[in-house]
Amino acid sequence: MAKPGARNAITDVAGIRVGQADNAKVRTGVTVIVPDHRAACGVDVRGGGPGTRETDAIQPHTLVDAVDAIVLSGGSSYGLAAADGVAGMLGARRRGFELFPDPEIPVSPVVPAAILYDLANGGDKAWGEVPPYAELGRKAFESVGRDVAEGRAGAGFGASAGTLPGGLGTASIVTNDGYTVGAIVAVNCFGSVQVPGSNAYWAAPYEIDGEFGGRGMPSGARFDAEDWGAAKFNPAPGTNTTIAAVATDAALSAADCKQLAQMAAAGFARAIRPVFTPLDGDAVFALATGSNALADPAAFTLARLGTLAADCVARAIAKGVHASGESTA
Repeated sequence: MAKPGARNAITDVAGIRVGQADNAKVRTGVTVIVPDHRAACGVDVRGGGPGTRETDAIQPHTLVDAVDAIVLSGGSSYGLAAADGVAGMLGARRRGFELFPDPEIPVSPVVPAAILYDLANGGDKAWGEVPPYAELGRKAFESVGRDVAEGRAGAGFGASAGTLPGGLGTASIVTNDGYTVGAIVAVNCFGSVQVPGSNAYWAAPYEIDGEFGGRGMPSGARFDAEDWGAAKFNPAPGTNTTIAAVATDAALSAADCKQLAQMAAAGFARAIRPVFTPLDGDAVFALATGSNALADPAAFTLARLGTLAADCVARAIAKGVHASGESTA
């Protein structure tokens, strides 16, 4: 039976590290996912209000076939600057895309990013002409390691999940034949993560070893198709987003990673209702470190990995909200 890795985190994937930084005064933060070596990457963007960087550059038909880091950030459009901070740190270490192998020519770090909206959460946003995100990106990069804080941490620090506090969650799974898949998610959704009229999570069928409370689904529950439970009140377009990254040690191409990201997005629908709305800007990145050969038939193995990635995303969403507490945000 497949089981979570030692940390039950995306860093159970060999060669993946995570760094986080947040600012309690501003009520925002940044999470960076850094592979030890440049990694194949794909992305799937859904919902009506996305905010992203370099997602076009990592499409399978482009020149770029690997990335140096992924950034998830609060701050709405200001938060995209977190990737500038990370890119500067990587470039100083000569990590990046190198068109000309000349030490006198700077490399070009490839740092795709996605942001969520936390500008209206009551934090002090009076930063004038110098938003804090580039500095938070640098701090997050400096802190990279294998341990991952959940709940009010990193990109999930100022998030809200419907009417509940949002947060940062992570989960992993290791298969019997040795593949590892992990996910990390910053949950700031319009929809509800809990079943209406209960404190049970929609992701309950995917829970492992009581990792988000062990509540299960309500016995004999019936659901009203128009009852969204603890979804946000008075939503506005562009103010909600769940952003995620998944990773595996399998040897995948950029096209495979895009397929993995598309399948992983199903985890949002398993854990949030409603999801992918015009009010959200949901996005999933997928990384492959390539240390584990893809078993034949490759398409079947990729299907397995995508299904496991979706499960990990659903679990990470519930874990992140559970770790943040459940009083009304």
